[in-house]
Amino acid sequence: MMRVAASVVGIAMIVLVLLDAFETIVLPRRVTRPFRPTTLFYRLTWKPWQLLAAAMPARRRRETFLSFYGPLSLILLLATWALGLVLGFASLQWGLGSHMAVSGREVTTFWDVLYMSGSTFFTLGLGDVLPRNAEAKFLTIAQCALGIGFLGLIIGYLPVIYQSFSDRERTIALLDSRAGSPPTAFEVLRRAIRANNAPEVIALLREFEGWAADILESHISYPVLCLYRSQHDNQSWLAALMTILDVSALVMAGVDGIPPAQARLTFAMARHAVVDLTQIFNTPPIPDGKDRLPPEKLNAFRKALREQGVVLNEDAEATEKLTRLRAGYEPHAKALATFLVLTLPPFQPEKERKDNWQTSAWKKIEGSDAMMITEEHF
Repeated sequence: MMRVAASVVGIAMIVLVLLDAFETIVLPRRVTRPFRPTTLFYRLTWKPWQLLAAAMPARRRRETFLSFYGPLSLILLLATWALGLVLGFASLQWGLGSHMAVSGREVTTFWDVLYMSGSTFFTLGLGDVLPRNAEAKFLTIAQCALGIGFLGLIIGYLPVIYQSFSDRERTIALLDSRAGSPPTAFEVLRRAIRANNAPEVIALLREFEGWAADILESHISYPVLCLYRSQHDNQSWLAALMTILDVSALVMAGVDGIPPAQARLTFAMARHAVVDLTQIFNTPPIPDGKDRLPPEKLNAFRKALREQGVVLNEDAEATEKLTRLRAGYEPHAKALATFLVLTLPPFQPEKERKDNWQTSAWKKIEGSDAMMITEEHF
C-alpha cells in the first residue's frame, strides 16, 4: 500500500508541476484555478519579504531589498519546479518497484532512486546508478527527455521576461523630462502649456495608450513583472500608469485647448490594465484611505495650474465628473500599491524637485544637489 501511495503521489506531483509550469510560462492568459503551486509559492514568500523590508529604516536600502525579490523569486520558482519533478519521478520509480543497480549490486532504496532521478533530470549521465527492469528504463528515458525540454523552456523564458521589463522601463524613462521625477499630472500639463505645445499632451496620451496595452498583455501573461522594480527609487510602472490616468481624467473633465477624444481612449486602456492586475493578485479595491485630491487641494491645484497658463474647467459638473473618474481607478491602484509596496504619485509635487536627468551622484559628492543645466537651457 505504501508503494501504491508513493506512485499516486509521484504521478500527481509530476502532473501538477507540468501543468503549473505550462500555465505560468506558455499559456498567455490569466488562470483562475483556486490552487496553483506558483500562487502558493508567492503567497508564502512575498509577505515575509515585505516584513523584512519594512524593518529596514533606510528607504534606499529598503527599496534595494525589495528590488531583489522579483528576479530572485523567479529563480527560486524554477528551482521549486525542478525539485518537484525530481521528487515526483523518484516517488513513481520507487512506488513501481523499479530495480536499480548500484556498483554491481541491486538495490531499491528510495534514496538511491532519488539520486538517480536527480542525475537523470539534469542529464548528468554519471552511470553509477542504472535501471534494470523495463519500467525503470522507460521512466528514465521519459524523465531525461522532460529534463532537456524543461531546461530549454527556462532558457527561452528568461529573455522574454527581461525583454518585457526593458520595454516597460524604456517608456517610463520618457516621462522623466515630460512629467518630472516622480511623474505628476501637474508637471505634464504645466510643461506642455509653458512650451506652447498643447498637442504634446495628446501625443503623450496616444503613446501611453499603447504602453498601457503592452502592460496589460505582458503583466497578465507574466505577473512576476509587477514585482520587478524600476532602476530609480522615485519611478515605477504603477506611478507612470497613475500619472497617465490622472492626466486623462483631467483632460476629460475639461482643459482649455486640449480636446478630450484621445484622453478617453487612453483612460479606458490604462484603467483596464489597473483593474485586471488587481484581479491577478486577488487584491480587492481600497475605496477608503487618504484622498489624493480633496476639495482644498483641488482648488489649490487649479489655481497653481492657472498661474502656469493651464485653465481647467472649474464648474460643478466638471468637479463631479473628475471625482467619478478618479473613483473608477484610484481604489484599484491603492490596492496594487499596498500589495506591491509602491508609492502612488500626487497630482501635484509637494515640493520642487529636480528631474533625474538633472542630478548626478558626482555633483552630490562635490556638495551640489543638481547639475547646472536646467530647463531654461532648452
